[in-house]
Amino acid sequence: MRLPLCTFRTLLFRRQTANQQRRGLSGAAMRLVQFRRQGDEGVIRVGVEQGEGSGVVDLKAFDPSMPSTVRELLELGDKGLECAQRALVSGQCVVERSNIHLLSPVLAPEKVVCVGMNYRDHCLEQNAPIPTEPIIFSKFPNAITGPYDDITLPSESQEVDWEVELAFVIGRRGKHIQEEEALSYVAGFTVANDVSARDWQMKRNGKQWLLGKTFDSFCPLGPALVTTDAVKDPHNLNVRCLVNGETVQSSNTDQMIFKTAALVAWVSKFVTLTPGDVFLTGTPPGVGVFRKPPVFLKKGDVVECQIDQIGSIINKVV
Repeated sequence: MRLPLCTFRTLLFRRQTANQQRRGLSGAAMRLVQFRRQGDEGVIRVGVEQGEGSGVVDLKAFDPSMPSTVRELLELGDKGLECAQRALVSGQCVVERSNIHLLSPVLAPEKVVCVGMNYRDHCLEQNAPIPTEPIIFSKFPNAITGPYDDITLPSESQEVDWEVELAFVIGRRGKHIQEEEALSYVAGFTVANDVSARDWQMKRNGKQWLLGKTFDSFCPLGPALVTTDAVKDPHNLNVRCLVNGETVQSSNTDQMIFKTAALVAWVSKFVTLTPGDVFLTGTPPGVGVFRKPPVFLKKGDVVECQIDQIGSIINKVV
């Protein structure tokens, strides 16, 4: 039976929309990084990993017209990501991993949007009700640090805690984004540690969360921005945090109450989202403050946050 032309066009549009949702911005599976070459500390470069932990294609060396930061690359839209894909396929301009210092995949974003109480098992851990709408707070961009850089304990806090989180990065500008279109605004995913000073979050400053969340170095991020096409299902990923080699958090992103698309749609009701904006999507159970007795980070501790298909970040506490 032949379908009427209008019905066929409707089905084709829906299929194209679904494909766009699945493929993200560029339709290319990549791992974008920011780095500095050893001995060239003042210059930031954008790279594409040949594989997790492998050599990095220097994008500006491949094409001098390309920008020097991932945020600027995202602002170019598909043009920038398509160039990155060509660079990766070329196999040229490769820098060995031993010759680079890896930075956070996003530096100086306009916004760092965080979601509280977004894992069912984390709510159960503290006998808290399941939220009916996203609980949104923020970190200042100064909190962002590299995937292997140190976490600095502030003298103002004695209760610094860990929180492994799936993070995602906005790839294009939008406001009042519909949930069914929201994934097409996401450039990719990365690993975050929402380091938290619990005394400031829960006891001081009127129990507002901002100050306890935004000390310098309180947002290790990385190791790469993994484009949406390289992540099979962001809401079925194992998530772990280890402190000094001991697993303290272990869950799965299927426990998220509000998924990626819902968070993009919700936040875009209030603010315009721009390329490079970082979202931290919440943490699973196992944080130090709810242990009996509570456990907090001390100098010399090593915190590793791992998410399947994305990678791990390892930060020493100093």
